[in-house]
Amino acid sequence: MKYLRMSWLMLDKFNREINYLRISVTDRCNLRCTYCMPSEGIPKKKHMDIISYEDIIKIVRSAVEIGINKIRITGGEPLVRKDIISLIKGIKSVPGVKELVITTNGVLLEKMAEDLKRAGIDRINISLDTLDEKKYKELVRVGEISHVLKGIEKVIEAGFTGTKINMVLIPGFNDNEIEDMKKFCKSKGLSLQRINHYSLHDINSINRKYEAERPLKCSVCNRIRLTSEGKLKPCLFSDIEIPLDKDDPERSLRQAVLSKPRHGSMNNTSGNWEIGG
Repeated sequence: MKYLRMSWLMLDKFNREINYLRISVTDRCNLRCTYCMPSEGIPKKKHMDIISYEDIIKIVRSAVEIGINKIRITGGEPLVRKDIISLIKGIKSVPGVKELVITTNGVLLEKMAEDLKRAGIDRINISLDTLDEKKYKELVRVGEISHVLKGIEKVIEAGFTGTKINMVLIPGFNDNEIEDMKKFCKSKGLSLQRINHYSLHDINSINRKYEAERPLKCSVCNRIRLTSEGKLKPCLFSDIEIPLDKDDPERSLRQAVLSKPRHGSMNNTSGNWEIGG
């Protein structure tokens, strides 16, 4: 299979530079957000069905070889996976990884922020859609906002910079809190990343009512995704899945990049909790 590479530059068929790999390390989560996961949770997958840390490190090494230099760890909730710190250290040790970031719901940051910093995480995105305690409880079904707020303080104390708050904008629920969230972020030295609410089943479901940073426009998409089951997804809004060839992960990565469609349409093979948004 032919592919384009020019001095560590990987291009897809539509001349987009692909330099970003998002890795879902688990589909499990300690919250049950209404827009992400069923209230009853999800069936537990067998340990043998979840991609191993060894295979993740192997694919990161291959990803660097084709020009990918940014890695994001996602879930589910990545901090619930056992011994996640060892994986972070392993990824950080791969030459060519310029930025290693993580997206978390923040519940476990109070205990883990310092460990994440020492392990090599460069930046953290924290999902927080409301500052209202009652609305938070309604949205996540389980969990307390106090844990997230304490986690944010620990992230600041640990010395992280460039921390982002991911706020999914839900019409009629939290869209009246945008200015309050901006003020909160400014007071803490954080950045607010607004995400328009959407359904994976239809790209046209993206609510364009609000000015927002995410989802990205297809024309500038620079990423591919690895699911916790070891499948590469070239596009968030697509059913295309490339099974990971553990003997030749670079071939799988090239195939995923060259399989990226010009525009996304719908994804009926994955849930939000499986691919980390």
